Order: sequence, then C-alpha cells, then structure tokens
Amino acid sequence: MIDANNDKKPLEPSSPIQQITYLLRKYKLLEGLVNLQDQQDQSHTESLVQKRNLEEIQTYLNQLHPADIAHILEALPLDDRLLIWSLVKSEHDGEVLLETSDAVRATLITEMGNQELVAATEYLDTDEIADLVPDLPQDVIADVFRSLPIEEREQLRAAMSYPEDSVGALMDFDVITIREDVRLEVVLRYLRRLEELPDHTDQLFVVDRNEQLKGVLLINRLLVSDPDTIVADAMTKEMIKLHPGDVAQQAANAFERYDLVSASVVDDTDKLLGRVTVNTVIDFIREKAGNEALNLAGLSEEEDIFAPILKSVKNRWGWLAINLVTAFIASRVIGLFEDSIEKLVALAALMPIVAGIGGNSGNQTITMIVRALALDQINTSNAWKLLTKEMGVSLVNGLVWGSIIGAFTFVIYQNAELGLIMTMAMILNLLLAALLGVLIPLTLRKLGRDPALGSSVMITAVTDSGGFFIFLGLATIFLL
Repeated sequence: MIDANNDKKPLEPSSPIQQITYLLRKYKLLEGLVNLQDQQDQSHTESLVQKRNLEEIQTYLNQLHPADIAHILEALPLDDRLLIWSLVKSEHDGEVLLETSDAVRATLITEMGNQELVAATEYLDTDEIADLVPDLPQDVIADVFRSLPIEEREQLRAAMSYPEDSVGALMDFDVITIREDVRLEVVLRYLRRLEELPDHTDQLFVVDRNEQLKGVLLINRLLVSDPDTIVADAMTKEMIKLHPGDVAQQAANAFERYDLVSASVVDDTDKLLGRVTVNTVIDFIREKAGNEALNLAGLSEEEDIFAPILKSVKNRWGWLAINLVTAFIASRVIGLFEDSIEKLVALAALMPIVAGIGGNSGNQTITMIVRALALDQINTSNAWKLLTKEMGVSLVNGLVWGSIIGAFTFVIYQNAELGLIMTMAMILNLLLAALLGVLIPLTLRKLGRDPALGSSVMITAVTDSGGFFIFLGLATIFLL
C-alpha cells in the first residue's frame, strides 16, 4: 500500500562542498534556461535570476568558517573558484587566504587588486600577516607596512626575518604578561577589562620590568586559587622555553610529547618574545606531512589540482626525466642478458616479481626512516644499529617470501634450480633495498636536503635495476 502523503524529498547536500556544488549547478541551470527565453526580456530576467542565485550562494558562504570556505575553493575548478571568491566578504579575505594552500592562494591573489590585498591584511594579526606576505607583490608589501602601527611594523619585520622552518616563523606576538608581585585578584580584574583573551590562552606569562620570563601562571590555577595570593606563590617556574632560531619540528615534537597548548618563545637572555600555540603547530605538521608525501613522489612543490596543464607539467617533469633515465638503465641491464632470456623465457616472466617486491620493501624502509628523522629519533650513535636492524628485517622477509615464491616457481616450471635462484635473488634484492632505504634519506639529510625528496623514486629505480641484475645474473651463472 502506497502512502500518498509520504512524498520523497530530495536529499539535502551533507557537506559545504556538496552544498556549494549544488547551488552552483542550480545557478548555471537557471542561467541556461534564461538564455532560451525571448531576447526582449532576456537581459532583465537574466539580471534578476543571476542576482537572486548569487545572493543565495553568498548567504550560505557568510555562515561558513574561513577554513571551510578555503576547503571549498581548493575543490573547485578555476572558473567556479573565482566566482565563489568574488562572493566572499572582504573582511574574511585574509583569513581565507591563510587557510588555502600556497598554490590556490596564488590564483586568488592574482585576481585581487592592490587595495583589496592591503585591506585583507587589516583583519589579521602580525604573525598571520607574516605568513601571507611572501605571496604578496612587492608594492603591496610596502603598502601593508605603511598601514601598520610602528610596534606591529617592527613585529612584522622580526617575524619575516626568521627562516620558514624555524620557531620564529610560528611565533605569535599576542601574549598576556603579568608581574609576579601582584595579587591574583588584580590579575582577574585586568583580564575582565580585556575584550577577549588571545586564542589558546592556557597560561599567563610572568615577566619582570625588563620583560624577562620568570614563570607562568596557569589559567586553571588562577581560577581556583585564593584571590589574595601573590602571583609569585601561584606561578610555576617549570615550563617549556623555545627559541626563535630552533627548528620548528623540535617545537612540534615538544607539543606532542608534553601535550602543550602554548609555549613561550624567548631570546638568549630569557626575554619574552612571543609564544607558539597548538593550532599553529598542527598547521605546521599538516603542511609538512603534505610536503613529505609530495617529495616522496618527486613533486617539488604543492600543486593546485585544477592548475593549468603547462604549470602542472613543469612541476612534474624533473623527476619524470630522472625516472626515464633510470628506466633506460634498467632496460640496458635487461639487454645484457638477452641471450639468457632467449634460452629460458621464464626469466622474463619472473624478473618483475623480484624488482617489484624489492621496491615495495625499500619504500617501507624509507617511510620509516623519514618519519624517524622528522621525530629526531636518529643520530650518529644509533644509525648503525638502525641499519643492522633493517637489514635483519629484510633478511627474514627475503627468506620467508623468497622461499614461498621459490616454491611457486618450482611448482609452475618444474625447475628446482630456478626456484632456488628466485629465493636467492629475493633475499639479495631485499637486502639492497634495506641498505639504500636507510642510506638515501640519511645522505640527503647530511647534505642539507629534505630526506623525503625523491626518495621513493630513487629507491624504486635502484631496486628495479638491481633486482634485474641480481636475478638475471644468478640465472646466467647457475642455469645457462
């Protein structure tokens, strides 16, 4: 029996991207219908329809967090992206630009005028402006500096002076400082006069008259302590101190290890310069993880998925060229054993197995090493033990899986010697993969390069050529 009152309603889009895609499709569909109307009414009707639909999209965008808008922009083709970008409120421009990837940010900045870019920075803190400045045109940067108060101008210069992968680049200047000789009641009154606390304020920094850090007063301690208590009695001197020249990854490790929400940044004399907060650290970790994933594949920079074809080609051609050279080398290795392959055709069918397993094993090792390097777990004293351990793992894997593949080879080709050679080749190629899987990222790190840069491409090239050479060489020596 059918319930006439139980009409099915169309499903509502469940995510911001789906909702925007739905609204854009609706906008384009109605625009197409208008274009089919009589020419005399078309201009007026089209204007009303476009305005009504764009207002609907804009109303929805106004409800979203800047991070959600940035996510939407990255998921849209260029034309749709620019249409949506034109509907974002100007006061949100700066926050959205900060949330987008570098590649997408570049396309948005290209569409903005100088005055729009300067206006976008008006709603940002100094440390946020410092993140945005490297992507701005030089004349815009000068206008931004002129628009800032003197104190913020100096803070911006200081933030821009630190390397991108340093703690100084992550530093936030928005801190609350107090004196150690005042009562907690005074501190509470001071906080109530503020419009709002800086984001992720879990502690107040206790400094002397020279701005030297003496300790921290935890917010939870402030709230539960007697208001007549002196700050010096309630504060703690046990705290994590970072320096602006420290490697940012070390700060990230400290936040993970000690479950920090914020940490102080001081100079060599313990003068408080600013702080690092957990949200900045999370952004850094996410960006670093994304870059490492790209570097493992040989991509030199983050790429807009909807970038023009030529731009994408330029980003990818370098390691593809290297791959072509290594593939040619692998083909020449095979060419050295053409006579052997002609005499025993089974070699052609089996050699990709040796090379493929070696490549996978090498990539597993490299992934482990790159991660360990990022977490500062590898040093000169334990590198040899790590190499020995990885060689041991590969030896066991080679014996186990080499024996299994050797047994299958014997069953298929009824050739015990060929099966034994498959086992030997598997063991040797896995040992080669482990050796280079450790040495490649360590060598890149020693040379001051990113350990992940092209590591996956290099290990695959070596295990391919090495696997072919080992297997075909053993077969030529012992079978032919």
